[in-house]
Amino acid sequence: MALTSNKLYVLIATACCVGYAWLFFNISENFTDSNNFTVCLFKEVTHVPCPSCGTTRGVISLSKGHFLEAIYTNPFSVIIAAIMIIAPIWIVLDVVRKKRTLFQFYQKAEKLLIKPKIAIPLIVLVLLNWIWNIAKGL
Repeated sequence: MALTSNKLYVLIATACCVGYAWLFFNISENFTDSNNFTVCLFKEVTHVPCPSCGTTRGVISLSKGHFLEAIYTNPFSVIIAAIMIIAPIWIVLDVVRKKRTLFQFYQKAEKLLIKPKIAIPLIVLVLLNWIWNIAKGL
């Protein structure tokens, strides 16, 4: 089943809403008292951090203006924060203008990312980030 523009927009909008809710939950005073809580199934089962462990803390650091702390916690947090800011705006602009520019960008990016010259270095970066997360003891 092919991904249509409407399905992509709903998927991204839903992911952003869940992400904003998760950030709100993590920033709230009630949650900060419990530092042992994790939703990472991989870490819960293996006791080893996954490549994205620390992303929430990194996005929270970015929201407080601590860019270097966010990079140190997990560089993926910068990418996630950018997506969470840009994607909803882009979706609204596409809906208002009755265009599909985000969907067209997604299709081009997907074709680019499956090329070995691009995919292999990105996979290596993810693996290096994972090793770094393990070394930091996230």
